[in-house]
Amino acid sequence: MILQALTAYYEALVRQGKLDRPGWSKVKVSYALELDTEGNLVRIHSLRKEITQGKKAAIVPTDMTVPAPVKRTVGIRSNFLCDNSTYLLGIDSKESPERATNCFTDAKQLHMALLKRIDNPCANSLKAFFEKWNPTDANDRLKDYPYLDDIKAGTNLVFLIDDTFAQMDSEIQSAWQNAYDAVQSDSEEASRCLISGEQIVPEKIHPPVKGVPGAQPSGAALVSFNAPAFCSYGKEQNLNAPVGKYAAFAYTSALNYLIADRVHRKFFGDTVVVYWAENGEADYQDAFSMLMDCDGEGLTDADLDDAMRRISQGTVVAWQAGTLDPGARFYILGIAPNAARLSVRFFLRDTFGKMVEHLYLHAKQIEIVPDRKTESSMLPLWQLLKATVNEKSKDKTASPKMVGETLRAILTGGRYPATLYQQAQLRIKADREITWERMAIVKAYLLRNGKDEIIKEAMTVQLNDQTTYQPYVLGRLFAVLEAVQERANPGINATIKDKYFSSACATPAVVFPTLLNLKDKHIRKLDGGIKVYYEKQVSDLMMLLREDYPAHLSLQDQGVFQIGYYHQKQKRFEKKNQEEA
Repeated sequence: MILQALTAYYEALVRQGKLDRPGWSKVKVSYALELDTEGNLVRIHSLRKEITQGKKAAIVPTDMTVPAPVKRTVGIRSNFLCDNSTYLLGIDSKESPERATNCFTDAKQLHMALLKRIDNPCANSLKAFFEKWNPTDANDRLKDYPYLDDIKAGTNLVFLIDDTFAQMDSEIQSAWQNAYDAVQSDSEEASRCLISGEQIVPEKIHPPVKGVPGAQPSGAALVSFNAPAFCSYGKEQNLNAPVGKYAAFAYTSALNYLIADRVHRKFFGDTVVVYWAENGEADYQDAFSMLMDCDGEGLTDADLDDAMRRISQGTVVAWQAGTLDPGARFYILGIAPNAARLSVRFFLRDTFGKMVEHLYLHAKQIEIVPDRKTESSMLPLWQLLKATVNEKSKDKTASPKMVGETLRAILTGGRYPATLYQQAQLRIKADREITWERMAIVKAYLLRNGKDEIIKEAMTVQLNDQTTYQPYVLGRLFAVLEAVQERANPGINATIKDKYFSSACATPAVVFPTLLNLKDKHIRKLDGGIKVYYEKQVSDLMMLLREDYPAHLSLQDQGVFQIGYYHQKQKRFEKKNQEEA
C-alpha cells in the first residue's frame, strides 16, 4: 500500500506540473562546463545562488531537471549529461587517478553511445569534448580555472553549449528518453508489477531515496534485497519484489519530493514524518502542519481549535484559497535510517477528517492550564516530547522508539505508550520540576489509558475542587503547605517541594505528618487575614481526606497527586495575577 499510495501521489504531482516525467529528475547543480562548437572547454560558470535560511544567507546549488541519475554502489556507473568531476573530467580530490580515469572512460562510452546517431551542434560538441579530453593532464589544464577545489570535491556539473544547457536540446532529450524507456534484456523473466498489476520486466535496483538524516548521503533504499537470506526462488535483488521501471521511478520521485519539502516534513527523533493528500493538493499538508504544530500564521489558538473541531465533525472548511474536504484520502508515513535501507516506523491512511479528529482528541486530552511563562494554550508535539529529555545531556533527542509509538498513538487515537508516562515521571523526580508539558503528558496518559472513572474526574483542564479522590487532594494540600512556607519565609532558597515532594508523592503517610507540623510553625509567622485565609484552605482540604494517609501511592496515583499540586499552584498564581491587575 505504501508504494501504491506514493505512485498515485506522483501521478497527481505530474498532472500539476510539480514533478518531472519518468527518466528525469531534479538535481542540485553547482557549475556548468561551457564548450565551444569544437568541444573545447572555454569557461566554467557557477550556477550557485544566494538564499536566506533563517536569519543567515547561504550559497546553495540550483535545482535543475536532468536525466535521472543512476544508483551507485561500489561499481562505476556514469550519469548522462549531469555528474561530478570524477566522471565528466576524470579528476577529483581523492588520491585515486586510475579510478577517476576509469570513471571518465565509462562516461565517455555512455555519451558516445547515446549521441552517436544525433548530428547537431550540441551533440557534436559533446562528442568532440569526450574524444579530446584527457584526464591525465586535466589538473594542469584546469589549474587557473575558478572554483576548481569545489568542483573536485564532488559537486554536480552540466554542459553549456551556445548558451543552451545540453539536457535542453530536443534531439538529445529524445535519445535519452528512448534509451531510458527501452525494454530490458529478454533474458529477464517478466513478472506482474506489485504496484500497477501489469506484466513487466522488474527493475533490479530502484532509484535512491535521499534526504533522510542518518542514512547514506548518496541515498538509501525503501525496497532492497542485498543478501541471500532475503531472497527466494533463486531471484536476486529486487526481483524478489517485482516492480516495473515506471512504478519504481514514480514512488521514489514522490518520496524524494516529500522529504525535500522543508515546509511539510517533520523530524521527531530519528523519524522523518511526511504526509500528503491523495489528490496532491498542498492545502491539506499546510493545514495538517499547522494543526500538528499548533502554529498557524495569522491564526489564533481559538481559530486552530475551531478548525480542528469542524473538520473532525465532517464539515468542509474554507482554507486559504481553497477548501478542505474531511472525506479526502490522507496518508502519513514515518521512516527512519537503517544502514543502507530505510525502516518504516508507521504508515497510516484514512480520511483527512479522521486524521484531524485524532489530533483534536489528543489536543483536548493534553489541554491543561498553562504556567505563567506560556502565552499559548496549545502544546505542539515537539515541545511535549522535549519534556521527556534531560536538558543537561549532550543528546537532547527523545527516545526514537518512544517517539514512534507516541506518534502512532496520537495519529490513530490508540493508547499512549507507557514509556511516555514513565519518562515524564523520571524527569519530574530527577529535575524536581512540575512543568506544564509534563503535566500535560500525565493528564493525557491517565485520561486515555486509565481505567478508573474517579481518576478521570480529577483530569480536568483547571482546578477541580469537587473531587475527593485522595491523591488529588493530597497534591492540592502539598501546594498549599508550600505556599504557607513561602509566605512565612520570603526568598527561601529551598522549599518543602525541594526536600519532600518525591517522598510525599510516593509515601504520604510517612511525610505528611511532618509537613503539617512544619505548617504550624510557619503559619504562626503570618498575621491577620492572610493567616486566616491559609488556615481555612488547609482545614477545607483536611476535611476532604480520610482519617489515615495512604501508605503508598501507585505510579498512576502519583501522577494524580502531581496534577492536584499543579492545579492548586496555578490557581494561586491566577489569583495573584488578578490582584496585580
